[in-house]
Formats: sequence, structure tokens, C-alpha cells
Amino acid sequence: MPDQIPAPRHWGAVLTAMVTPFARDGRLDLDAARKLARWLADHGSEGLVVAATTGEATVLTDDERLDLVRAVSEAVTIPVVAGMGSNDTLHSIHLTRQAKGLGAAGVIAVSPYYSRPPQAGIEAHFRAIAEATPLPVMLYDVPLRTGRRVAHEVLLRLLREVPNIVALKDATGDPPAAARLLAQADFDLYSGDDAYTLPLLAVGAVGVVGTTTHWTAPLFASMITAVRRGDLVAARAINARLQPSLAYVNSDACVFPMAIKSLLPLLGVEAGVCRLPLPEAPAGTQDRAREVCRALGLAG
Repeated sequence: MPDQIPAPRHWGAVLTAMVTPFARDGRLDLDAARKLARWLADHGSEGLVVAATTGEATVLTDDERLDLVRAVSEAVTIPVVAGMGSNDTLHSIHLTRQAKGLGAAGVIAVSPYYSRPPQAGIEAHFRAIAEATPLPVMLYDVPLRTGRRVAHEVLLRLLREVPNIVALKDATGDPPAAARLLAQADFDLYSGDDAYTLPLLAVGAVGVVGTTTHWTAPLFASMITAVRRGDLVAARAINARLQPSLAYVNSDACVFPMAIKSLLPLLGVEAGVCRLPLPEAPAGTQDRAREVCRALGLAG
């Protein structure tokens, strides 16, 4: 039976949006980042997205961001997609121009946040970033964080007209819109929300840029394989096993980096702490993390 979903063309199917380890004294811990990257590569991640939202990019200095991408790229053999975008187009261009020299295999560019520009500004922003690099570019549409969804027509033009814009990380929670875009353009669609991975696979996504994949990457790989062979019963069963992790990883009181950094030490991996404005994880977080690990048969 032929594959039911397309294969990814650049970076693999299961990418992890890696957290950034910070030491208690506030410094960026590059040694911990290297160790975490290697651990993720050894535990099912086919690629890493570094210095993006889950990596607390907005609290990194430029030098820290560049050092982090370089360190992780040197530490692993799997592709590293560098988060070089911001809501400042000139700043994004400056960072993006350096990505290839750091060893990155691609760039992820988020739609401009806070400014809430009109669609013409969003399109110009993405075009400028893509023009600044020979690397393949993944667009990131996450309206909950940016305040503005990227219009269908803008995405369609970018995917059709800009040769190195090759992928979209979709965190809109709208599988029908994703299906319509896939019917009109040739690109790699990634789920940008772990919980929407199975619905997006059903309409043609190639994989996930995940957060729970810090510990669930093999399960996501198995679910993707099941969909590819047309075994939706198996895919649904795997998706059911993922539900405790999906419920754990994000809440109003404990967002993604906080939850991930609370769970990883239970698996013997040090991921450091978060930088403000992300505080210490609330009491009881690690107890919940232990329950998640037990449900999956992991250490902890």
C-alpha cells in the first residue's frame, strides 16, 4: 500500500522545539544544551528547532542565540532549524544571514508578534527573511501568540513564489484551512500543536514540530508511520496514549518551557531553569510530571 501521507523533504517528520537550559545564576548553559540535544537525537527526534518560542528566544541576547545555534548544530548530526525571527524585520534579517555559518539546516520565521501588522506587512516580513538566506525556510503561523493570523492568500503566494520557503508550522488549530492550502501549494506542513498532529496528518501534514516530543518522539514517529500505512486504528490508539502528556505540557499556570524543564530531570536529563518572565514551575508540577512518565512507562 502506498504511503497515505507525504514524506518530509528537508528535516524529518518528528522535530522537537528544544527548550533552552539556563543555569540558576541566569547564564545560558551551552554544555547542558549540547547534552540535551544529543539526548533528544538519541531518543527519537529527527530534527531540532532551536532558539524559537519553546526555547525562550525572546529572552536571549543576539550573541546567546547565535552561540546556542552553533553549539547545538555542532553537537548533533540531525538537522537543526534555527529560530532567527522576531517582530523586527531588520533584526530578523541580521540574525538570519548568520544561520548558515552556524551550521543550521534551515530557518524558522515567526509571523511578527505584538505589532499586529496588516497582511501586506506580514508578507513583506517573510519575503525579506527568506531573501536573507540560501537555507530552506519554515514559516510559523501562531495567531494566539502573534495576535494576527496569516491570511490564506498571503501563505499561498509565499509558498508558490519564494523558492526557499518550503514549509509551514501550523499552530492555527484549523485543519480544514490547512487542507485547502495543501490542495493549492506544494510544501511540507508540520503540526505546530502536538494535539492537532493526528488531524493534520489526515489532511497531508508530513510531521510535527513538537513540545511533548522531548519525551514522546518515538510515539509520534509510530503514529506517523501508522497513518502512512493507512492504519487509523493504531494511530488513534497511539494518540490516546499521548493524551496525559498533552494535558500536562501547557496551562495558564505552567507553560511549555516550565513544564518540560520540570519533567526532563525525571528522565535523567538536566534542562536548567527558565528566565523571567517565566517563573519557577508551581508546586505539584513535578508530581504531575511523574504521573505522565508512569503512564508512558518511562523512568520517573
